[in-house]
Amino acid sequence: MSFPKGFLWGGATAANQFEGGWKEDGKGDSVCDHMTGGTATTPRYFTNTIKEDTYYPSHEAVDFFHRYKEDIALMAEMGFGVFRLSINWTRIFPKGDEETPNQKGLDFYRSVFEECKKYGIEPLVTISHYELPYHLMDEYSGWTNRKCIDFFLHYCKVLFEEYKDLVKYWLTFNEINCLIMGVGDILSAGIKCEDGPAQVLGLPGTREQLANRFQALHHQFIASAKAVKLGHEINPEFQIGCMVAGGAIYPYTCNPDDILKAQQDMRMNYFCGDVQVRGEYPHFSNRMFEEMGISITMEEGDADILKEGTVDFYSFSYYMSTCSTVDSEALKAAGNVVMGVNNPYLKSSDWGWQIDPKGLRYLLNELYGRYQIPMMVVENGLGAVDKVEEDGSIHDHYRIDYLREHIKQMEEAIGDGVDLIAFTPWGCIDLVSVSTGEMKKRYGFVYVDKDNDGNGTLDRIRKDSFYWYKEVIATNGETL
Repeated sequence: MSFPKGFLWGGATAANQFEGGWKEDGKGDSVCDHMTGGTATTPRYFTNTIKEDTYYPSHEAVDFFHRYKEDIALMAEMGFGVFRLSINWTRIFPKGDEETPNQKGLDFYRSVFEECKKYGIEPLVTISHYELPYHLMDEYSGWTNRKCIDFFLHYCKVLFEEYKDLVKYWLTFNEINCLIMGVGDILSAGIKCEDGPAQVLGLPGTREQLANRFQALHHQFIASAKAVKLGHEINPEFQIGCMVAGGAIYPYTCNPDDILKAQQDMRMNYFCGDVQVRGEYPHFSNRMFEEMGISITMEEGDADILKEGTVDFYSFSYYMSTCSTVDSEALKAAGNVVMGVNNPYLKSSDWGWQIDPKGLRYLLNELYGRYQIPMMVVENGLGAVDKVEEDGSIHDHYRIDYLREHIKQMEEAIGDGVDLIAFTPWGCIDLVSVSTGEMKKRYGFVYVDKDNDGNGTLDRIRKDSFYWYKEVIATNGETL
């Protein structure tokens, strides 16, 4: 078994966590620009007004805006064939509903893509990654309003035409299924809200909240399908995919009730994929909506739009697995957006995420068996505290161990017959954690000198994992 020739190795970032330059060259403010810093124990806050003497991590992030040449050179040194990044919607349309784009914003991303091409790196561009213009939240309550479909399509048209010769791979919405949960109210949907704690992980929600989320999600489905069709018309060579927050879910016991509960919970991996890959709502959606006590409004022609705008490939994030049970007393596990029960056979990270490389192989087989289209793992990695030694070295063997075992299981999945074409581990250069607003929780192969309060030189330092990943890429995984 081996990785196929031409397999795309790289890394992933998001503008709101990485880019900075939040008010430069005419950029407007996004919903993330209104989220304060936090920690693992202190929640981030959302404020409708940007407050003085308050730290908003996205405003500077790690300053890719000014350091993109240095950062892309580091990626090239590792041997990247692909770099997943997102475009900040408000750098192109500061308010989101304008007719004319901001030329300086277009010029910035052109420079970034040209820099990637100089090194033979393919950009993998996420069009919407938690960067909804704040104006669309304030004026329209975000994606609950169908008008956002037209705003998004106009944005896509500008991007597709501007970069049709520079970008081949596109993702429409990041972790689109997160909109179903509390994590999506602000970040994904931009639903208008009062100042208060940002429910970054979130809870199931009230009936009204669920109705708003699924209505907003339907509008994103329509927008995505229209964007896929539009992109293929502008450049038939475009490859446009979906992006889903993935997680392996096991029954906690062999109790048939736990088996059925796990099967039901696995639908979080399938609901959005079925719409975007198969072009229709899944068979279980009617009963699911009935049990939630909600309904969504579809306009005439929506079913045809979904059928006509199916994606070319399926991409997903994978960090952990969890267990499902009907036993309300079972110990709950912390997680990214997947909440469940601790698996006694697994170890956990410092943030309580259960480490399960074999779960990635399991999930790849499940997804490929269901959809039979190329797969990309576009987020995976270990958030950990890194120590800079006196000589400037950073010995992150724990990150190497985590990634090695996950890559081995991807190789096993390829041996199983899965058409896996790319791997872009998360936060390849340290960035701000979206869930906590921290810098302390680091993912990268490259250390960025910045702390949780925004202090630091922003200098880049290669970690041990940098050199290890460079060797993995150079040998196409044979050194594992």
